[in-house]
Amino acid sequence: MVKVTRSFPAPKSLSEESGKAAGRYDKPDVIERLKRDFHNKCYICEMKNLQDPNVEHLLPHKNGTYHERKFDWENLFWSCGHCNSIKNNDRYDEGILDCCRKDPEQYLVFQVTNNDVYIGVKNSGDAVQKRTALLIEESFSLKNTGMRTYTSAERLRLLQKEMNILYKQLEKIHNNPDSKTVMRTIRSLLKRESAFAAFKRCYVREHAAEYPNLQQYVEL
Repeated sequence: MVKVTRSFPAPKSLSEESGKAAGRYDKPDVIERLKRDFHNKCYICEMKNLQDPNVEHLLPHKNGTYHERKFDWENLFWSCGHCNSIKNNDRYDEGILDCCRKDPEQYLVFQVTNNDVYIGVKNSGDAVQKRTALLIEESFSLKNTGMRTYTSAERLRLLQKEMNILYKQLEKIHNNPDSKTVMRTIRSLLKRESAFAAFKRCYVREHAAEYPNLQQYVEL
């Protein structure tokens, strides 16, 4: 999860649809803007180029019970179906970090091993941070159904693949620190709009002594 810049003003259809008995919050203008603002990347797991995108409500509208939430542009997020279904659990109803208002990298630590994902919190007493960390971890590890076992494992596989691409480029720049081609590749990998950016950026920050010249690309 990384900081996302939401565009304004809100899509026109939201105000129009909010006045209808069966209004929709997923009209084409909403879909196009969310896809662009979030770089077609799930804001929770950061998988890119989604084939199953969902318009997700940061705070649930509970089947229209909270009407204002249903059509609130700042409450609409771009997610994959896998993460949306996991977040549809009462434990997350009180809210997670709003990545359009706060930079998750300032509050969370993102780490991946060969077999697991770990999301640490910088303030163990902050319930919002803890809920957000748990949600992200579950997106890579929850296996309470056959389909979730598969989709969680697939996200972990893609994350590990992306990290291995970064590791190889870091090895190249270590051996050839003056390579402009490798540096351009690393800069691209560390951009917030790239897949699983929070994990890659966190790794580079945690290895600042090895890669001091890369810290400018992962500043918070």
